[in-house]
Amino acid sequence: MPIVTVQILEGYEGAVKTRLGRAVTDAVRSVVAAPPEAVTVILAEMPAENYLRGGTHRAPAPPVADAAQVVRSFLTAMEARDLAAARDHLAPGFAMTFPGGVRMTTLDALIDWARPRYRFVKKTYERFDALGSLVYCFGTLHGEWPDGTAFSGIRFIDRFELEDGRLLRQDVWNDIAEVQARGGAQ
Repeated sequence: MPIVTVQILEGYEGAVKTRLGRAVTDAVRSVVAAPPEAVTVILAEMPAENYLRGGTHRAPAPPVADAAQVVRSFLTAMEARDLAAARDHLAPGFAMTFPGGVRMTTLDALIDWARPRYRFVKKTYERFDALGSLVYCFGTLHGEWPDGTAFSGIRFIDRFELEDGRLLRQDVWNDIAEVQARGGAQ
């Protein structure tokens, strides 16, 4: 089965090397029909003093943010209504689109739009799929309708695009309208 050797400069933390190894494994598996345990990735570290480009010693490039962790941190801040922390995750030009094609560019607009739809909503996460700068988040919603009636088990998928470690776009799909059409019970 595939064996891939990647040469990197010394200096990356173990967690970054693990992310790199998993990403290379996923890349190989997108081309070769191999189970993960059959793909071998060898990270060969090179001392920085042994590497020159343009006649100059170079330092390792900084690792990029873990895209799934950025999304999870943003969603946690939103659920806690820590809008300042949530805003820190947004890239210039951020936009979000919700069911019905409702497009917003600020978190305050989202809060205003959601206010008549439900008292609160929280998410139970099933998984996060990260594909480079794209992250898909799957799970279910639970909360209360405006009249105080509880709801739960409503499916959702959020798709995020990141740029330079910050959220540029969020697309939201969920079954809230279908549940409401059935009288709000799930």
